[in-house]
Amino acid sequence: MDVPVTAGNPGGSDAVARAVPPAGPPRGRRLRRVVRRTLITLLTVVVTVTVAAALVDLTTGTPLPRPAGLTFVEAAGVHTRLVRWGERGTPIVLVHGFAENAQVWAPLATHLSVDHVVYAYDVVGWGYTGQAGGGTKDDEVTQLVGLIAALHLDRPVLVGHSAGAAAVAGAALRAPDEVGGVMFLDGDGLDTGAGAGRRPDLSRAPWSLYSTAALRLALRSDALLKKVYAAQCGPDCAPLDQAGLDVWRRPYRVAGGEAALFKRLSQPVSGFTADQLSRLAQLPLPKAVVFGQADTVFSATAPGETARLIGATPATIVPGGRHLTMVGEPAAVAVAVRELCARAEAA
Repeated sequence: MDVPVTAGNPGGSDAVARAVPPAGPPRGRRLRRVVRRTLITLLTVVVTVTVAAALVDLTTGTPLPRPAGLTFVEAAGVHTRLVRWGERGTPIVLVHGFAENAQVWAPLATHLSVDHVVYAYDVVGWGYTGQAGGGTKDDEVTQLVGLIAALHLDRPVLVGHSAGAAAVAGAALRAPDEVGGVMFLDGDGLDTGAGAGRRPDLSRAPWSLYSTAALRLALRSDALLKKVYAAQCGPDCAPLDQAGLDVWRRPYRVAGGEAALFKRLSQPVSGFTADQLSRLAQLPLPKAVVFGQADTVFSATAPGETARLIGATPATIVPGGRHLTMVGEPAAVAVAVRELCARAEAA
């Protein structure tokens, strides 16, 4: 006898129909939908960022005036900002490094000015000499040799910080009779060191809209500047106050400062090959190398290797010092500079 199949029978056709899911959109259609949504999201982000950058550029474009009372001297045709401390003793010329300016030397120069005449200047392309353009290694060396001549200095001791080490090395190699001694401070003078390699020019379209906005926002961020400064200076440095912040950022907010900064950022940090630097060892003038013990910009072996390369006495390591030893540990650095000056006077 046949048994009828009811609607509730699991083996019936209704159960089979229920087990088959309804057909969705084809795979190609789903993929196109995902791609379309992703592109719309990306376009929205780009438009939002572009509008925000344009507003930042539009509302922050007014340059600040230079500080009153700056002193300038013509150094090989470069209108160079100059700072002087002290009245007597062996002349010392302090050469700053990447993204620095003459005023950052004030803590060390205050120590040294008791018994030395101390000069610091804004390297071509930086600080308030930034508007002069330039920025190649040859530009920096020419400016330094020209400064020594313009100030009529008698064989000064040259101290170069970080990238400034290359400038003092170049001056000694080009005009050895005009230099009394050379110190590399937190720098190795090599073209393979920190910041080596050429970078894209962010001042050109289409990147200029975004890079200009990013730069202006960074320069206006007290918290960011204080964090970077503290990391490079160390726990012995007093926190930056408003006057200290102004020393570091104002040069980039005067007319021409941004353009000069972008030009320098597109260029490799100045330096020589090891073979070129080794020629310093042949010069009969005293040489010294000083590094902070906790300097993270260079390797732990850099001080000793640099001293051997240029024929200096064994490197001096400043306990606790980071990359800005002339700010964080000025008394210890002053001792090393005075020792080099004494050797230069006796030579």
